[in-house]
Amino acid sequence: MTTTSLVTIEDKSFEITIDHETILNRVKEVALQINQDFKDEKPIFVSVLNGAFMFSSDLVKEIDFPCEISFIKVSSYEGVSSTGKVTTHIGLNQSVKDRTVIIIEDIIETGNTIQQLVGMLQEEGVKDIQLATLLHKPGCLKHPLNIKYIGFEIPDDFIIGYGLDYNGFGRNLKDLYVLSTQD
Repeated sequence: MTTTSLVTIEDKSFEITIDHETILNRVKEVALQINQDFKDEKPIFVSVLNGAFMFSSDLVKEIDFPCEISFIKVSSYEGVSSTGKVTTHIGLNQSVKDRTVIIIEDIIETGNTIQQLVGMLQEEGVKDIQLATLLHKPGCLKHPLNIKYIGFEIPDDFIIGYGLDYNGFGRNLKDLYVLSTQD
């Protein structure tokens, strides 16, 4: 798929905001930080589906120590807004007891999803939890979170592409797009 400056998904138009090359360069920088911090450990990466699949894939390709990756599926979105409720659809299939867990998220906005995941993991007896997110909207955060690995801080705009969607579409776009002000 080629990069275009404007895309239409269903009834909305989106403009490019961060191109693929910039994303990949930042993912490598985040991976370098993680490599330095965990060179003597074997953390388990927990990728939050569906949105984080591209970020997770590119991130773990740059990790240079032994690690495991698992997936969990939760949701809190409907259309272009959060429902405020976090629903778990697929859970972890391996033990995280006494392990360091690095949660990989596509975007952290209110922190509702992450807060619930952290609580679930703490109940499983994890040793430590770190957060890695491609996108962070600091102006939307409702819960105090220590997000150690952040790709990009962005304003409170609706974003699609690179794994993020609008009503299930747009995840396959290699760039990140913002909802157009023309809509």
